[in-house]
Amino acid sequence: MKNNKMTKLLPLVVAMGVSTQAMAAITLYDQNDTTFSVDGLFNTFYVNSQSEGASEQDQARIKMGFLPNVIGFNFGKQVDGLKLGGRSSFWVSINDTDPQRDASAADAGTGSLIDVRQFYATVDGDFGQVLVGKDFALFNRSNILGDEILLGFGQTMTTGDDGGNVSFGNIGTGYLYPFPNSQITYRTPDMGGLNVAVGLMDPAKRSAASEESSPRIEAEASYAFTNDGFSGKGWLGAMSQKSKLAGDELSSSGVSYGLNLKAAGLSLTASGFKAKGVGAAGLGHLLTVDGAEVDGKLIQLSYTMGAERFVLSSGKNDGGTTDGGSELDLENKTAAIFHSVNSNLTLVGEFDKAESGDNSIKTIALGAVVTF
Repeated sequence: MKNNKMTKLLPLVVAMGVSTQAMAAITLYDQNDTTFSVDGLFNTFYVNSQSEGASEQDQARIKMGFLPNVIGFNFGKQVDGLKLGGRSSFWVSINDTDPQRDASAADAGTGSLIDVRQFYATVDGDFGQVLVGKDFALFNRSNILGDEILLGFGQTMTTGDDGGNVSFGNIGTGYLYPFPNSQITYRTPDMGGLNVAVGLMDPAKRSAASEESSPRIEAEASYAFTNDGFSGKGWLGAMSQKSKLAGDELSSSGVSYGLNLKAAGLSLTASGFKAKGVGAAGLGHLLTVDGAEVDGKLIQLSYTMGAERFVLSSGKNDGGTTDGGSELDLENKTAAIFHSVNSNLTLVGEFDKAESGDNSIKTIALGAVVTF
């Protein structure tokens, strides 16, 4: 199970929204209504894992976690009542240096994978915002951005405990991955805590010969509020696409949802999704031929006390298929502690147990995350 074809996703997998959640960009230029800033994230974990079932293996690794390492560049300019912006970000693996693990590493030690996952421009005005370019999709976006272990490690049942790139966090055990996609997306102005985004996405191909006569449509609405130390956010997303191959039409669709409540250091998050024709990890390169259904649920509780944040997490996906056509039912349970040394350095200790059928992987991960 752990060495299935899902490992094709590794060079693409995960990390978004970190610049808004964990980074404080360094402004390099701010003159004449023009700004330019840089942000970054670096993380490395010592990982010890034990797998049982079809394959039994004890493995020690030094690798990055759920997020790759990233450097991002942000641009802004005020022109004629409009605010023009842009972002380009580059995601770098530190685990692709051993050709025995990763056949894509042409030169051991120097064959690092570099993914351009964001390269877009924005136009803001009284009307809201229009984004054009490549960014993460909308369907399941808030699910993954709200994951309490986004800066942690997560499950490796999908990738294998000896995988050559990132772990999978809770991808496949609570939500799907909103793959970076070329898009045209409109976001409304803030309407008293209510925000709505609607995007036209470059459609996913079913095969080289398939026909997609219209773009994929994705949307998400969210509502956030704060009241006397109590705050919350709820969201609802949707996705729809059609693909035709030799007269056979495949309809892919889904809904995603979630609710987060916070009070006095406590945070409770319940999220999930239900979709068909999308595979087990997302639309990516995983459109299924049979319109198989997949649904997931994720429950997380965290408590922040001073510099410490304690997290308990339980997630599960049921149904769906991989690009190889096999079912992939997964669940993952996590206990983690995040210690903020300062605003730019976080230490992480995490235990995960991922299960699929008779196969399981227990993982202990100890790491450090540096942001700027």
